[in-house]
Amino acid sequence: MELYEQIRREYEHGAGTVRAVARKLGVHRREVRRALASAVPPERKKPERERPKLAPALPFIDAILEADRRAPRKQRHTARRIWRRLLQEMQGISVAESTVREYVRQRKAAMGLLGHEVFVPQSYQFGGEAQVDWYEIWAEFDGQPRKVYIFCMRSMASGAAYHRAYPHATQQAFLEAHELAFAWFGGVFDLLRFDNLTSAVRKILRGRQREETTRFIAFRSHWGFRAEFCTPGEGHEKGGVEGEGGQFRRNHLVPVPKVRNLEELNSILESGSVEEQNRTIAGRSQTIGTAMLAEREHLLPLAAEGFDLAALHFPKVNQSGCVKVLTNFYSTPLPVGTSVQAKVYSAYVEIWHSGRCVARHERCYERHQQVLELDHYLDVLMKKPGAMAGSTALQQCRAQDRWPTSYDRFWSITSERNGHQAGTRAMIEVLLLSRTYGAARVREAVEEALEMGTSSLSAIRYLLNVDCRQTSSGAAAVEIGELSRYDRPQPSMEGYEQLRPSWAEAPRTDSASRMAKWPVATEVVQ
Repeated sequence: MELYEQIRREYEHGAGTVRAVARKLGVHRREVRRALASAVPPERKKPERERPKLAPALPFIDAILEADRRAPRKQRHTARRIWRRLLQEMQGISVAESTVREYVRQRKAAMGLLGHEVFVPQSYQFGGEAQVDWYEIWAEFDGQPRKVYIFCMRSMASGAAYHRAYPHATQQAFLEAHELAFAWFGGVFDLLRFDNLTSAVRKILRGRQREETTRFIAFRSHWGFRAEFCTPGEGHEKGGVEGEGGQFRRNHLVPVPKVRNLEELNSILESGSVEEQNRTIAGRSQTIGTAMLAEREHLLPLAAEGFDLAALHFPKVNQSGCVKVLTNFYSTPLPVGTSVQAKVYSAYVEIWHSGRCVARHERCYERHQQVLELDHYLDVLMKKPGAMAGSTALQQCRAQDRWPTSYDRFWSITSERNGHQAGTRAMIEVLLLSRTYGAARVREAVEEALEMGTSSLSAIRYLLNVDCRQTSSGAAAVEIGELSRYDRPQPSMEGYEQLRPSWAEAPRTDSASRMAKWPVATEVVQ
């Protein structure tokens, strides 16, 4: 560019001829004429280089790319895969991977295989639409890595998002997370956009039509929102929540969170959602939190009461005292053959009979497992004390750290003193006291009895009763003279004396004078 400027200046104010300018500046006369014709140098022509090493492989590569036109989108050849096949199937050809990659890029562009789809930017009204999706993360629970599923609902107008962790993406977790998200946003969105997840869609029909699950239809009717589902394989139709999951994971879940339970992980997610409210999305003038507060006025009101989230099952109690719910077995205190109602929630399972909840267990997401409660078998173990030591319910109680070492000491001492069966029955009777006094108080009473040097069941009962009397609230002490404010004058009866009748003033006849007038018989004794 500077040379062209110098040529033009020299021609105008210096030598004045093409020959003289070319001789003075040492350039060809053809270059001088080009500079005089245009101040901008023309683009250099790039010569097409020959490919002596790649030329024998071009028919092989073109055949692979042509076959990819008919192959599924996710099973087409990459440039690296073509290079590897080239080395394996055409061993006489030695070509660099970068050379193959450049040619494949050019051929795919020419064949239309690299065409990127154009997306149209969208604008949203407050309260108009939210997008819902699940994404996965890894977290360490007490040092053990475990995959966790995160529910995400993102408002498209304000950009605010709610995140909630669950061990599995079940329908109960899906519906429960919706209710928690509605409460967090302060209302219900008019439209929710979903992927074709099985919790909501039973079958994909033609176009936008879907056969939805019965419970999702009832849930949608209860909260009053509309639902739309994306085209299969077109995740960009809900790109807002897709991008939110990656953005939140990179900024708040890196490095891998180390927690003790899901409650602690959900606390991290909640604090991250609150922290996100201070962020301003690119191209917007207000923060996410400010837009979220403005959006609440446009949301639909919350329902007066929540939706019944439980999935109902009606199993019978088997010979092991358990009911089969989905693929696992849960213990109950009911007789064998009793028909019960099982309510399955996202985190726990309840067993109902005759209108009351008789058992409540943490939900197990594995298959063919037994979830047992030792208290449900105590009445049976009183008749079969020999089955106590090796019972699965006792082993699970120990694994959950709900069996203190003081119980083992009490059990061993009573068994040595009274025999194995009598000692086991005494241990079971101690456990039965937990139904009346609670497990914590019974444990304290057993430890106190052992410290006193006794393992008597009567001593434990006495300590429990003494604790009851000591914990009963007595009369509070008051200062001397504080009760004087309750002093009242003695009542007077003078007003009542005026109401007495006149006959009440007549003298009454003395009973002694009446007796004096009676005749008396005398008898003389000689």
